Amino acid sequence: MSKVCKIFLILFLCSFTGWSQVKPKDACRAEDGRILFTIDLKWTAAQRQEVARLFDIDSILMAGVWSGKSEMTVNGVLWRVKKVTARIVELSKSLTENASKGSSDVILIDDQMAGIVMETTRESVPYGINKFTRINVFRYAGGKATFFLPGHAEARQIFLSGTFNNWSTLQMPMWKNDSGWIYRLDLLPGKYQYKYVIDGRWAADPFNRQCEDDFNGGENSVVFCFNHIFRLAGQSEAKRVVLCGSFNNWREDELKMIRIRSGWGLQLFLREGTHAYKYLVDGNWINDPSAAVTRPDGAGNTNSFIGIGDSMIFQLKGYPNAKKVILAGSFNGWNTGELFMQKTETGWILPYALAPGVYEYRFIVDGTWLSDPDNPLHAGDKECDNSVLVFQPNYTFRLDGQAEAKKVAVAGSFNGWNGNNYRMTRQDGKWVFPISLRPGKYTYKFVVDGKWIRDPGNQLWEENEYGTGNSVIWIEP
Repeated sequence: MSKVCKIFLILFLCSFTGWSQVKPKDACRAEDGRILFTIDLKWTAAQRQEVARLFDIDSILMAGVWSGKSEMTVNGVLWRVKKVTARIVELSKSLTENASKGSSDVILIDDQMAGIVMETTRESVPYGINKFTRINVFRYAGGKATFFLPGHAEARQIFLSGTFNNWSTLQMPMWKNDSGWIYRLDLLPGKYQYKYVIDGRWAADPFNRQCEDDFNGGENSVVFCFNHIFRLAGQSEAKRVVLCGSFNNWREDELKMIRIRSGWGLQLFLREGTHAYKYLVDGNWINDPSAAVTRPDGAGNTNSFIGIGDSMIFQLKGYPNAKKVILAGSFNGWNTGELFMQKTETGWILPYALAPGVYEYRFIVDGTWLSDPDNPLHAGDKECDNSVLVFQPNYTFRLDGQAEAKKVAVAGSFNGWNGNNYRMTRQDGKWVFPISLRPGKYTYKFVVDGKWIRDPGNQLWEENEYGTGNSVIWIEP
């Protein structure tokens, strides 16, 4: 395996239709705690090189396979060769053994799946700030990130590697100047992990106090590309100003603001959605005087609000004689004293910024709870019938047939396997349910009048603890 690599294993499912023809791109799979490469001895030299390039297989291993060896040890890792047919062999190693030895090997497979992992990491947290000991080692502006590693004048070559390039050790060579090494790249707002590869050796950023376990005996540096700047004008006499909000559970000792020329400021990444916040100025809570939206918090006080991303326009038609209509849902913790809707000529309305996802909600009309009469998607039962909002869906579950069924739902790892919440609707002879899911792998089943079944239209599935199997989908970025 490559000498300068990091453990970054992405498991993807391959389905072989027969052993007589194995395509190089389908050569890798994971099974029973082992990583396996299926190799066709009839491959041409060009096909062998393609496999070695795709999966970063060491030339010593490839040569050993063709020489007929049954076992090989490379970089302290035991590899086994099993002959399946006269022309097909399997090269494999234990995943757990590799991890326990602290190997620096990498198996980088399927760029599409690697992109899923990258996107999932980028959006994995609701907020984030940077914690650098030097202000010039990272800069983000206009969608461009600049990484700067001071010193290392004696180094011959340094590469930047991280979740933004699937931990490639060759894609991003840094260029040297009088005081260090620099690399610039385009990045979306969010969280990223990274390291430097200095003359073939991995190194975390020595000027970054924020890091996470790399599960290989070391640490990865963590950086956030911000998408919002909080500013509080004035307060020149204040000694300490802290930003607190729903995004960090209102912690009072975490997001300390920095004194700037016009007052106080703080740059951070905020995930899409609506966030409530306040400033804590020398122990006193104040709203943001520049905030466009201020709402009650349901406890007799008010909070400032900011929306990141697109907004959903909630509408309730009619009810011209109602005195007060409130929106409550999973997106605001079912707070019944916060989202007061605005009256219009045709009903009631409220714009609200949301991250893509699935939410439940209801209206409260003069104290009476009701679901959205114009929304066919529902969750729960008759006593607690919530409307379901799928904001910016990126996948649709479909079940053909089942014309006699009275109630069909989809349940899976995305909703805690709740067989009652995501009720499907009948359209064009099929049961359908649109959904918004973050990139990654999900397992699911359909619940047809109480009976759990796999998706007959999806051949991709995996076994479960009940021996009945679960259907599997991958959501791409």
